[in-house]
Amino acid sequence: MRDTPRPAPGGDLDTPEAIAEMVRRFYADVAQDDLLGPMFNDVARVDWSDHLPKLTAFWCRALLGLPGYQGNPFRAHLFVHAQREFTAAHFERWLTLFHETIELGWTGPSADRARVLADNVARVHSHQLVGRAVSVESGAPS
Repeated sequence: MRDTPRPAPGGDLDTPEAIAEMVRRFYADVAQDDLLGPMFNDVARVDWSDHLPKLTAFWCRALLGLPGYQGNPFRAHLFVHAQREFTAAHFERWLTLFHETIELGWTGPSADRARVLADNVARVHSHQLVGRAVSVESGAPS
């Protein structure tokens, strides 16, 4: 269940404000998800007020080329995986929610690039952590 009603898709992910809203919507869904929520909230114990700006900076760098993101996403996932193992289902669900968030909110070249990047992130991290590279076909309807 979504935290707030969503407006019809409009605009692209071409400003830091649009990206911040996408990140907020997506991770609100992740935090409430039956499969992903426990990994983020109970295992990783994510402080969302601290984490959302980092995630926004990651996507702003990836989509807009803006400086500001410093981090190693794989290392963070490896740390969580050591506490409770990820499964392919975790990555598939993450990818499904990501695609749904984009499809419900944004259209345009940057939104398309965000989907491709999310596909790559899910594929690489799932392959490295669980030995199976998930894809849009296995994880998210498009």
